[in-house]
Amino acid sequence: MPSTEIITIGTEILLGEIVDTNAHSIARRLRDLGIDIYRKTTVGDNSQRIATAIQYALTGCDIVLTTGGLGPTVDDPTREAVALAFGVELEFRPDLWKQIQARFARFGRLPTENNRRQAYIPHGAKPIENPVGTAPAFIFESGHQLVISLPGVPSEMEFLLEHEVIPYLRQYYQLHGTIKTRLLHTAGVGESLVDERIGDLETLTNPTVGLAAHTGQVDVRITAKAGSDSEADHMLDVVETEIRERLGNWIYGVDGETLEQVSLNHLAELGWSLRAVVDSQVSELIQRLAHTASPFLGAEVLASPPDPDSLRNLTAAERNTHSASVGLGVAIYPQEMRQEIKIVLITPTGEELFSHPYGGPPQYAPRWATNHALNILRNLSSQETSQTEMKGKIK
Repeated sequence: MPSTEIITIGTEILLGEIVDTNAHSIARRLRDLGIDIYRKTTVGDNSQRIATAIQYALTGCDIVLTTGGLGPTVDDPTREAVALAFGVELEFRPDLWKQIQARFARFGRLPTENNRRQAYIPHGAKPIENPVGTAPAFIFESGHQLVISLPGVPSEMEFLLEHEVIPYLRQYYQLHGTIKTRLLHTAGVGESLVDERIGDLETLTNPTVGLAAHTGQVDVRITAKAGSDSEADHMLDVVETEIRERLGNWIYGVDGETLEQVSLNHLAELGWSLRAVVDSQVSELIQRLAHTASPFLGAEVLASPPDPDSLRNLTAAERNTHSASVGLGVAIYPQEMRQEIKIVLITPTGEELFSHPYGGPPQYAPRWATNHALNILRNLSSQETSQTEMKGKIK
């Protein structure tokens, strides 16, 4: 399978003034096509640096795909950079100029002289007409390698990628395979313990298995290369089954499933509603619950964390006032060198108080508390559960 490097061009991206969404879109689409992504690079609006980046990428990849720098201004240097990388001149293409003029005419406007710059492409390159913008794209072939330059405007890039570049790559490399990825989401367990359980699977070559740790959650990524979607799905299924056997209830969802969705769906299955009390540090919990459907009945947000007894009493009062089945209280208490997370849970089967020290970066404590509170809800049972058992589920 061919390999690629994605180069996004623009000083505004390099300096963090705008977020690069193009590389993400391109990577996912090329992955689905069965093309390996070796690297993503961002380069400012400097033709020499872009040319150097292209030359370096071609030492290890078959395809270099660039976005950005195809506009009409002097700080749009991609055309010059590609020509410089291959030691060729830019050439004016009358056919591209006519396309640009026609594009402007459809809006009742005339192109300015600097728009004429967009009709220049590296000598020998194949032009790609842009029916949704004014910047033509192009493909430069060099032996078995390609440099494909697309506009930076996301809507234009996505249109040309889907309608021009993907069909071209399929034919050029005779692509018939695919790369598919599946994410298994876990909660209530640390990365080191997940690794201990499935470390041998992380040495597989196809499918591959990798871990991505987040605050209070760990994702397990399975990636399969195959000749067809069905074959890739079967490979993913086999490995997923093995991982589920080893990780069990720590796995709460797959791909787009969220912890808050799974937790509230579980409450709905039990026929229970939820009312919460949180201090303002844990407002993320309310935001995430509010984006899902009932049975969430809202929350009381406190300006500062009350003492644990008051947290319990406030949670009970909110539960009773709103006739909720479940009352959930969450607060973060600063301590020397760490923070203490308190979670109050009141259900039809009893009450629980969970206390857990958090010694990580203070700014991550709210996310940690949120995810652990949601994981407690996910593990609720309609049968009475002992405090020891519940604590074991969230360690």
